[in-house]
Amino acid sequence: MQEAIILLALLGAMSGGEALHLILLPATGNVAENSPPGTSVHKFSVKLSASLSPVIPGFPQIINSNPLTEAFRVNSLPGTYFEVVTTGKEQLDFETGPNIFDLQIYVKDEVGVTDLQVLTVQVTDVNEPPQFQGNLAEGLHLYVVEGANPGFIYQVEAFDPEDTSRNIPLSYFLISPPKSFRMSANGTLFSTTELDFEAGHRSFHLIVEVRDSGGLKASTELQVNIVNLNDEAPRFTSPTRVYTILEELSPGTIVANITAEDPDDEGFPSHLLYSITTFSKYFMINQLTGTIQVAQRIDRDAGELRQNPTISLEVLVKDRPYGGQENRIQITFIVEDVNDNPATCQKFTFSIMVPERTAKGTLLLDLNKFCFDDDSEAPNNRFSFTMPSGVGSGGRFLQDPAGSGKIVLIGDLDYENPSNLAAGNKYTVIIQVQDVAPPYYKNNIYVYILTSPENEFPLIFDRPSYVFDVSERRPARTRVGQVRATDKDLPQSSLVYSISTGGASLQYPNVFWINPKTGELQLVTKVDYETTPIYILRIHATNNEDTSSVTVTVNILEENDEKPICTPNSYFLALPVDLKVGTNIQNFKLTCTDLDSSPRSFRYSIGPGNVNNHFTFSPNAGSNVTRLLLTSRFDYAGGFDKIWDYKLLVYVTDDNLLSDRKKAEALVETGTVTLSIKVVPHPTTIITTTPRPRVTYQVLRKNVYSPSAWYVPFVITLGSILLLGLLVYLVVLLAKGIHRHCPCKTGKNKEPLIKKGETKTAERDVVVETIQMNTIFDGEAIDPVTGETYEFNSKTGARKWKDPLTQMPRWKESSPQGAAPRRVTAGEGMGSLRSASREEDELTGKAWAEDAGLGSRNEGGKPGTPKNRNPAFMNRASPKPHPGK
Repeated sequence: MQEAIILLALLGAMSGGEALHLILLPATGNVAENSPPGTSVHKFSVKLSASLSPVIPGFPQIINSNPLTEAFRVNSLPGTYFEVVTTGKEQLDFETGPNIFDLQIYVKDEVGVTDLQVLTVQVTDVNEPPQFQGNLAEGLHLYVVEGANPGFIYQVEAFDPEDTSRNIPLSYFLISPPKSFRMSANGTLFSTTELDFEAGHRSFHLIVEVRDSGGLKASTELQVNIVNLNDEAPRFTSPTRVYTILEELSPGTIVANITAEDPDDEGFPSHLLYSITTFSKYFMINQLTGTIQVAQRIDRDAGELRQNPTISLEVLVKDRPYGGQENRIQITFIVEDVNDNPATCQKFTFSIMVPERTAKGTLLLDLNKFCFDDDSEAPNNRFSFTMPSGVGSGGRFLQDPAGSGKIVLIGDLDYENPSNLAAGNKYTVIIQVQDVAPPYYKNNIYVYILTSPENEFPLIFDRPSYVFDVSERRPARTRVGQVRATDKDLPQSSLVYSISTGGASLQYPNVFWINPKTGELQLVTKVDYETTPIYILRIHATNNEDTSSVTVTVNILEENDEKPICTPNSYFLALPVDLKVGTNIQNFKLTCTDLDSSPRSFRYSIGPGNVNNHFTFSPNAGSNVTRLLLTSRFDYAGGFDKIWDYKLLVYVTDDNLLSDRKKAEALVETGTVTLSIKVVPHPTTIITTTPRPRVTYQVLRKNVYSPSAWYVPFVITLGSILLLGLLVYLVVLLAKGIHRHCPCKTGKNKEPLIKKGETKTAERDVVVETIQMNTIFDGEAIDPVTGETYEFNSKTGARKWKDPLTQMPRWKESSPQGAAPRRVTAGEGMGSLRSASREEDELTGKAWAEDAGLGSRNEGGKPGTPKNRNPAFMNRASPKPHPGK
């Protein structure tokens, strides 16, 4: 790059100062980190070349940078002045990103003179305020169990973006702290008094401020919530456990009243919730009062109650809403039976289809197979049937023997009988089923008897065959004809028509469609006489009893519906400007065909584009082969002709053999051919519209790619962009990897962790370092195999078990990175908080120190352990222990 700059300088000197120059470049510019978009970095100007040709729009521009970046661009100023500004596409960070950028600025004027210079941009450091990490930045809710001993609550942590090695300490403060809390300079939050939920201390709003050595500060909010305890289970006060009720009680009837009291709630039963834990569709309980009511009809004679009339329920009472203290009792209901069931049947409506030739005396229906009485004892479960009645049933049906429920046929059901036709061949028989004991419940049974006709007549078409004609020019959905079939059997059933065979062409599997209800035959698509002049179809008709088929012949009527097709259909021609009149241009000829017209029927004409009528076809009619001729000379010098490129639209019509009168009535088709003709000027001809020779320009246009090849530059451009993006991405990854694996750390401010004569202080420092390795566990889940509860970190995957008895966490995985302690949730591990001894506390702290790999030993060789740890937060939030004050 330096050699290129020296070469450009030498060329400028050799040209005597006539070259294009970038003034005030090369140079070095400074820009502060985190600068907003549009921040000026460096201003420069362009000295034009001796030709005073202006700079091409879009120049100067940054063509390359080291390292690659999109953080800068060149903006235009008035005149020939420019400035390099920030774009905002990439954030400039002194601590984490590159600090120096070499920008290659390239300029070019309209005559092609160029210059290239380098601008070195240095990113300067700006002191930034401290920042809180994770959820602390948005504020955090903390939970403390009431009655816990004063002491450690939470460790607040922040970091200084300027201090990448985290060696410079930060100062923490509480803004207007209440008397119940204080905070140490290193961010440890302590409670100074025992917190009591009932005394009104239910939540505290704290504002934490952190400052760096430069006086910059940041603040966040902590909401400390006091968790109330509830450790007494409710007690039932209702003495009754067995209740006797009658069946058929109305829904909503109160059958029992369950009462209980909660020792933790000073005897207010409204704070308890009642529920039935066992499934019962018959009862429901008021969750506030404990009254049990009938939920739906209780029928002792149905379902499981017919065999066992007892219903057992388990009633659960629990605190509302204090955290799940509960108690349970078993109660039993005995259901007494009453006579409430009438004689019933599986169904009360019967529909019987009887053939019209059924013999007299035939048993049609036995109601005893369908009817029963659900009462459990006689005579409540006995019933009988009344004599049949109903419209049209007299003289046709009878119950034999009387009261037996057996219905037999005694009359005639001939479908063609006029009296039966008058009744519609449908008869209604009404019979009552009735209890033989009070209260004589009864139900009506309806029997509908339908006469089914027999198939006596065949299904036939009204013609032995059908012949239809249709023009080949008719469009789709044109009606071709209609077939009709009839069946003399009564009642008339609907017919369904379909095409079983035939009606296919080379292009379409189905050329015809028949209406399945009316038998109307229609075209699915246009037909072509030249392809298939006759279609033979087999039409199928059915009425679900009989079937019949008939042959249908469809004749396609020939019409003139084919356009002439010529070869070639489009062509490009070039002819010299002095071509002789009458010459066949480039020996070009058209060869045309028409499937439904004679070769002598063609007529050729030229439509728009034949300016001054220089072109014609010979012959212009009566042949399927014609040639393109020049009919008159071109006169560009005299101004008569001005067009050099002709677009001819040639019409080929098949009406040459028709008279003028027949042309108005006949169907005529016209094909088209497109010709592009270029008139090539004489080599000595000069087009004076521009300083450059037009002849050379015309010759070069012949090699321009076709517009249909638009995808070539598009694919090249897209591939270049993707390749450039891949290179930028790889360079960014390389820079990040170098920065991550090669940190610049100095040996300043390194002090030993333990100084001579400061054993206890060293032990406390080690404990602090150990707790910083703890992981934030922001979720809980139940292991599907063991059923035990564990906490987990959604980012690192670290987990720890929760002991169901002591709620003391046991590490399953340790994250290698430190994290702030998880916030405490209400009601977690309260029983163990009060029972955990100091010895368990110290053992747990020792285990944490060993897991983190940072345990220290005192002068006696024993592992150091934290002291005065607050048990209220050790098992749930896992904060880092702090030495007691």
